Amino acid sequence: MKIFRYFVRLSYNGKNYHGWQIQPNGNSVQAELTKAFRLILRQKNIEIYGAGRTDAGVHAKNFVAHFDVENEIDDIPQMIYKLNGFLPKDIAIHDIYKVKNNAHSRFDAKSRTYQYFISICKEPFSQEFSWYLFGEMNLEKMNEAASKLMKYRDFSSFSKLHTQVKTNNCKIFSAQWKKIDCMLIFEITADRFLRNMVRAIVGTLVEIGKGKISIDDFEEIILSKNRSKAGESAPAHALFLTNIEYPEINISELNMNF
Repeated sequence: MKIFRYFVRLSYNGKNYHGWQIQPNGNSVQAELTKAFRLILRQKNIEIYGAGRTDAGVHAKNFVAHFDVENEIDDIPQMIYKLNGFLPKDIAIHDIYKVKNNAHSRFDAKSRTYQYFISICKEPFSQEFSWYLFGEMNLEKMNEAASKLMKYRDFSSFSKLHTQVKTNNCKIFSAQWKKIDCMLIFEITADRFLRNMVRAIVGTLVEIGKGKISIDDFEEIILSKNRSKAGESAPAHALFLTNIEYPEINISELNMNF
């Protein structure tokens, strides 16, 4: 039987979900999408595969998933309209692309980018999506420490314990803080991320910014490969998955243009 594979670009507010992945005891973004696609496309065996697994409460501005169908979709804009009408208001589909049958939203991705938002001023309109921390922090030292991340591959110190992954190795391409008015924004790009990794890194870098630990301490924490040595995880509500990149050759082949 012939199948047709499609990529989906979507965004979601993770506040009401136990992360991307289907959970036995809580609602997830993947579960909501699966329900919507099965109903609208009238195909009970549709499965939705994501480019990654965001943690509970984490948001995505630009997420990619894929699915297979038995019949080619004739009117994609109309399909997007119907799906968005059925999906809850905190999940939105932006584009659907027909791709090659061996294309994979997770395994073909070459990098993911996250942003974390810290507000150093009390702002009533930003608290839902930023972590409010009173007082100044040394952004220069936080950036110096962040630059050390590119030296290493094993990030066990920033991973949630007892996860079912084969390796804790990741390649970080960039990591940097910037300040815009009262907002500190941390942006990090890597080939893959471990569970809780970005939030653990942010929590530890904040300790540097507040002068609680040194940059040498930060490197020792990485080398220890011990989660208990690192700082507390930053709250989930201020973390966003903002971009997923695919190899240029795949973008043209997959008829995608992110």
